[in-house]
Amino acid sequence: MPFGFRRKHKQKRRAQTDQSPHNGLWMRCDFCSSMIYRSRVEELLFVCPDCNYHFPIPAVARIEQLLDEGSFREEGKEFASADPLLFEAKEPYAAKLKAEQERTGLTDAAVYGTGEIHRLPVVLCVIDQSFLMGSMGSVVGEKICRAAEVALARRRPLVIVSGSGGGARMQEGIFSLMQMAKTAAVLARLAEERVPYISVLTHPTMGGSMASFASLGDVVIAEPKALLGFTGPKVIQQTIGKELPEGFQRAEFLEKHGMVDMIVQRDQLRDTLATLITYLTPTTEAPPPRKAVRGTQTRVAAPSAPAK
Repeated sequence: MPFGFRRKHKQKRRAQTDQSPHNGLWMRCDFCSSMIYRSRVEELLFVCPDCNYHFPIPAVARIEQLLDEGSFREEGKEFASADPLLFEAKEPYAAKLKAEQERTGLTDAAVYGTGEIHRLPVVLCVIDQSFLMGSMGSVVGEKICRAAEVALARRRPLVIVSGSGGGARMQEGIFSLMQMAKTAAVLARLAEERVPYISVLTHPTMGGSMASFASLGDVVIAEPKALLGFTGPKVIQQTIGKELPEGFQRAEFLEKHGMVDMIVQRDQLRDTLATLITYLTPTTEAPPPRKAVRGTQTRVAAPSAPAK
């Protein structure tokens, strides 16, 4: 039997026998390959106790971790992707969408709504990468824009938690690519109106998502060891024909080079967001400037003589 075939067969068998990060008594860390107790990882909010790798988590779990209990009000639940190009590969895009909706219980990869973080009102949008790798199609772009418009109308800070390993969704072609400009434009309106936008980058955030809304926050936060960039490091290395620096495109590397403002542990993210929202959202309006009154003069007291 050829060596290449054996290796491929072994990898396939290993993938079938490994437990997924959210099932079974044991689970394997995707970063350090350690076998760890699932219950221990759950206690740490799905963070590896050996290497501090932050596992991807569903949108529902993320919302529960960040928002005050019972405060979330979802909007835009009725939006679902169409198949404008009648795209077909191994299976029709329409059939794949239906299968993903049944498997995840989501209509698409984005969930948004209003809520509170430590009683501070916010608009939250979360990208769920369990739905077609969190890729950005027309519905994801529309939900991000709707979330930004709600934040603008209600003067609430916007928080977007990104996690898109798929970037723009190729099955929707130009309709998907248009979402990059669309989301960037609506976020520019937030900046003009001085409504805070905090971007939280999780592993992985790549492609068109990273090249648009994910990198445009007033404050850009990343989880530890998150892979962030437009194109994967292997493709870049093959293109330029040079060795890449250690840790290239990881959150720590990007923080060092100014692309990320801060790296925050998952169990500290909620408190950090509340602190940033307090800093970025004025509690009282500045008083209007006083008008000068004719015929009045301001008297300045003369400095007193120093005591001898």
